[in-house]
Amino acid sequence: MLKIAFDRNYIYPLEKDHRFPMVKYELIPEQLLREGTCTEDNFFIPKILSEDDALKTHDKSYYNRLCNLNLTKKEERPIGFPMSKELVYRERRIARGTIECCDFSLKYGVSLNIAGGTHHAFYDRGEAFCMLNDQAIAANVLLANGRGIDKILIIDLDVHQGNGTASIFKNSSDVFTLSFHGKNNYPFRKESSDLDIEFDDDTDDDFYLKKLKKHLPEVIEKFEPNFIFYLSGVDVLSNDKLGKLGLSLRGCKERDRFVLDICKKNKIPLQISMGGGYSSNLKDIIEAHSNTFRLAQELFF
Repeated sequence: MLKIAFDRNYIYPLEKDHRFPMVKYELIPEQLLREGTCTEDNFFIPKILSEDDALKTHDKSYYNRLCNLNLTKKEERPIGFPMSKELVYRERRIARGTIECCDFSLKYGVSLNIAGGTHHAFYDRGEAFCMLNDQAIAANVLLANGRGIDKILIIDLDVHQGNGTASIFKNSSDVFTLSFHGKNNYPFRKESSDLDIEFDDDTDDDFYLKKLKKHLPEVIEKFEPNFIFYLSGVDVLSNDKLGKLGLSLRGCKERDRFVLDICKKNKIPLQISMGGGYSSNLKDIIEAHSNTFRLAQELFF
């Protein structure tokens, strides 16, 4: 059965003109239920991230100051959200959701978190709507749990480079970081992933998919991962306000299909977090994200 991490507190109230489309976390589950892609049984409410699991990835001082709302104004500003206990609680639940997803991925082949993909969170700081790096945390928990997972691939196809993830695993031989992102987009000072593929503005479906279909099979063949995390940001769409690339809804869906299909064919457990999406058309954000869930049902179940 397809299992999806979701809790109502993923939907955090923001001021009306905030550029982060928080409402998508409410609309995606509604869409999946309404169209029959999912039932209530597909969703589970994750627990709260423990300090022990958080500290497998993040600095203790940073984590404690975050949880106690003691970050400095200089540290808060790059995060971009108004800080509160509720916001930190939300972040801890999302991160725990990705950890719990991994168990379902090992059992069923795939699982998804409605939120997550917080790849701009570093070891000791947050930025760009990210405070705790959910997939990095889950990867380190998997590696520490001794369940036979010892080579992890993180596929980051959000339009923005996963700078926090790249930095966290820069000295790790157990985790391979692969990032496809816009060359002329945030972060303007990039970190070094194990493999970075950069795209010019307005890159179209054909060129993007050609690169993906070349490089991803090569990485899987050479690195031989036995678990994969996929960050399926939909800010690659041509009408995304923060994206700059030129993919269509069809191209974005084909991107997801290729990633999910190659994991299924290679029998590599896959966890998916949603990542970014800032289209000027909210309907396109919901449709692009919903396609990821539809494909998981179609290809795995």
